[in-house]
Amino acid sequence: MRLNTKFCTAAVATALVLALSACGSGDGNASGEGTDDGDGGGGDYVIGVSNTLAGNGWREQMVCSIQAEALASGQVSRVVVLSENAGPTEQVQHLQTLISEGVDAIVVNPSDPEQLNGIIDEATAQGIVVVAVDAAVTSENAYVVTNDQVEWGRVGMEWLAEEVGGSGDILYVRGIEGVQSDTDRHEGVMAALESYPDIELTTVWSNWDYTLAGEIAVQQFSASDYDGVWTTGADYTVVNGIRTAGKDLVPVTGQDSNAFVGQLLDGAPGAVVTNPAVIGAVGTNVALKVLAGEDVEQTTMLTPELWTMADAADRLEEAHEPDRGQDTSAAVEIDYPLEMTREQLYACEGPSGS
Repeated sequence: MRLNTKFCTAAVATALVLALSACGSGDGNASGEGTDDGDGGGGDYVIGVSNTLAGNGWREQMVCSIQAEALASGQVSRVVVLSENAGPTEQVQHLQTLISEGVDAIVVNPSDPEQLNGIIDEATAQGIVVVAVDAAVTSENAYVVTNDQVEWGRVGMEWLAEEVGGSGDILYVRGIEGVQSDTDRHEGVMAALESYPDIELTTVWSNWDYTLAGEIAVQQFSASDYDGVWTTGADYTVVNGIRTAGKDLVPVTGQDSNAFVGQLLDGAPGAVVTNPAVIGAVGTNVALKVLAGEDVEQTTMLTPELWTMADAADRLEEAHEPDRGQDTSAAVEIDYPLEMTREQLYACEGPSGS
């Protein structure tokens, strides 16, 4: 089944985009109008979602996983999704809107580790469970569910440094300046490079935009030679950009985007460091456990895995699905018990009230 989703949006107040349901085309039914067919839905809880990077396949799959886990749980009547390209100011407005919607829990991918703390504390003071996913916030009132981003950065750069023989020029493709996950990954990269003083980095910023990352790769490789590329996730377009520049492929690190996994299977030199988009479902699962009165750790952290053709060809083969979107996350099976099925994730359907 093909996952090919876009989020329907409607203006709310000024410059706020409110997506009450997911919609899309392709083989998957991404209408967001889930049906209570015995697979979930019909509960009493309302889950709010705040996402500030729209049009990104990884983020869309993150939101789909929230919808799917909510449906599969049977405990959620409605999922309210706010999705737009925005910063902390707009995301505070997201959370204010969700509070006014009367949600029971909010799953937020935070745009800043500190600037949301006030509104998070306001939400929790009203009995709303707040779970930050993908990146941490510093509010003691929020639950945090992340992939270990420091380790993510370290593992990828350590592999790349070894692959280029411990010295050379590396194109360092970062994400969005100031976003916590990028900052954490940079910390891991710098820790890895302490053992490789002869590695030189040329830093560029991709904004986690696959098109922009590809354009940057064309420009950089047309003007210079590099021994390898570390990317913060906008990976497969970098490989394409190197080819467009007429250069031989060099080792590239990235995350588990479906197209990048396919490139490695086709012989491109590189390594995947997993960063599962289904972390949104983990955040939903945590929120529901807290609402049910269960004792839940304040922080849940997933450990990234390194996949290369030399060491994990079977994982790459298992994860790759040619009919799925190029920038969707191929790391669907994770070491955390979820209620949703793969089929529910790909359908991207929330509870019937969503």
